[in-house]
Amino acid sequence: MDVKISTSWRQRLQLEFEKDYFRHLTDFVKNEYQTQTVYPPGREIFHAFDSCPFEEVRVVIIGQDPYHGPGQANGLCFSVRDGVRQPPSLVNIFKELLRDTGKPIPPSGDLDRWAQQGVLLLNATLTVRASTPGSHQNKGWETFTDAVIKMLSDEKEDLVFLLWGAYAQKKGEVINRSKHLVLMSAHPSPFSADRGFFGNKHFSKTNDYLRSKGLKEIDW
Repeated sequence: MDVKISTSWRQRLQLEFEKDYFRHLTDFVKNEYQTQTVYPPGREIFHAFDSCPFEEVRVVIIGQDPYHGPGQANGLCFSVRDGVRQPPSLVNIFKELLRDTGKPIPPSGDLDRWAQQGVLLLNATLTVRASTPGSHQNKGWETFTDAVIKMLSDEKEDLVFLLWGAYAQKKGEVINRSKHLVLMSAHPSPFSADRGFFGNKHFSKTNDYLRSKGLKEIDW
């Protein structure tokens, strides 16, 4: 199956694309885009991969669903398009970044600047129907992104995985803790940020680890 995804990922995921579940997933997603309003735009479904080649991945942040409001989702977890109002979880991410590193809250919620430095911003489910959170769950995306996480864990070393909330932590159970750093905390949602997300210092801890391995830090 010819999936429009960057070359560095396609050569590693081609076997996954040939599996029955992915064929069924593709049929479902194509039908949804033809009959419903679906986010992100089709060309950005694999934007997390296209903006962060496999060889350059240093940090992985795991989200759940794309944003389901008009003009929000751009294919990167927690990220929104430039000029779009920052959703509450992203606001809290930037608040913790300020507390942790002193870096001012940026005017744009577009996290492409992170992706281009080797931060894979991976949602568990890569598409969603407008105004219907969870609508594309349990269709095959989770199987695909589980395979991506396991491949990263198996084939790379010294990655940092940021697992915010119970869902991401469950998804991260396949990660080999002996060769990667796994940082876990509450989710940045307003419903849980006060219960352990604020104060987790994940941004500085990530850079401390990268530096200890002789790797370039992330300019958050």
